[in-house]
Amino acid sequence: MHSQQNSLSSSTPGRDWVEKQIETAPDQVLDARFYGQRSTLAASGPVPLVLHFHAGAFVSGSLEAGACIPRLLAAAGAVVLSLDYPLAPNNPFPQAVEAGYAALAWAWKARHKLAGKGAPVFVAGEEAGGNLAAAVALMARDQQAPALAGQILLSPMLDPCMATASLRCADAGPVGCMWADGWHQYLSRLAEASHPYAAPGTALRLSGLPPTLLLTAQDDPLRDESLAYAERLRHAGRLVHAAVLPGPTGWPVSYLQAAGQEVAWAAAVQQQFSDFFNSFGGGAAAGESAHRPLSSTSISVS
Repeated sequence: MHSQQNSLSSSTPGRDWVEKQIETAPDQVLDARFYGQRSTLAASGPVPLVLHFHAGAFVSGSLEAGACIPRLLAAAGAVVLSLDYPLAPNNPFPQAVEAGYAALAWAWKARHKLAGKGAPVFVAGEEAGGNLAAAVALMARDQQAPALAGQILLSPMLDPCMATASLRCADAGPVGCMWADGWHQYLSRLAEASHPYAAPGTALRLSGLPPTLLLTAQDDPLRDESLAYAERLRHAGRLVHAAVLPGPTGWPVSYLQAAGQEVAWAAAVQQQFSDFFNSFGGGAAAGESAHRPLSSTSISVS
């Protein structure tokens, strides 16, 4: 596997990202944006490397529209690879998950160059991207590689049943809303709704997953399924920190922002990212079970 990327320092002046293609297989090339860079590496050591998946209910979204979260991850000290994964309905499950896992394998092999020797590797995503990040983490566990340091999930779409109270309060449900339509187009067969890589919220086995940072908000329609997943991870003995931001945030719709548009929740989210990364002792190597990120609690961030 190789990339057409030569340097993260080759970005156009005024941009905080570099857009390149990564070759994850002989017949598969994916577009990606890289944010952040490891400056003065000899003094500071490796930095977190994050594979990011944007929002869009499986059927929309883009690297440009989904730039808000990777920018915050980079501002928190990470090098971020934001992936332009294949979208449904032309590319239904499991194509996006498989592309995401292939990109993770590519990032793992390139981590020394991208983020420094021994850089910890994370997956992250919001809304449908949170689903893909969680699914790729499950796949990495099942394949026993790569060794993830953690997963960062924001308002993840985890359960196609869409029967939670927070969804009902938002007048969202199984018919006629963007998330229901997205699920319908992503899952081409009813049987796929029970596959753990399609619906991580219903996965029966959560052991062996890396530490998790899970963020939702009081006004988030996906709040209840997010917190339910955090609770299931905790009961499975996994380290998880779940935070509920006060509203209004406009999540998950407000994840997709026009370039340069300010969001009120940005500072709180960036701080959560920074605290999560710092809990690993800075540039500690991934996969070391001695690292304990934050506490296994749900909190409200003011």
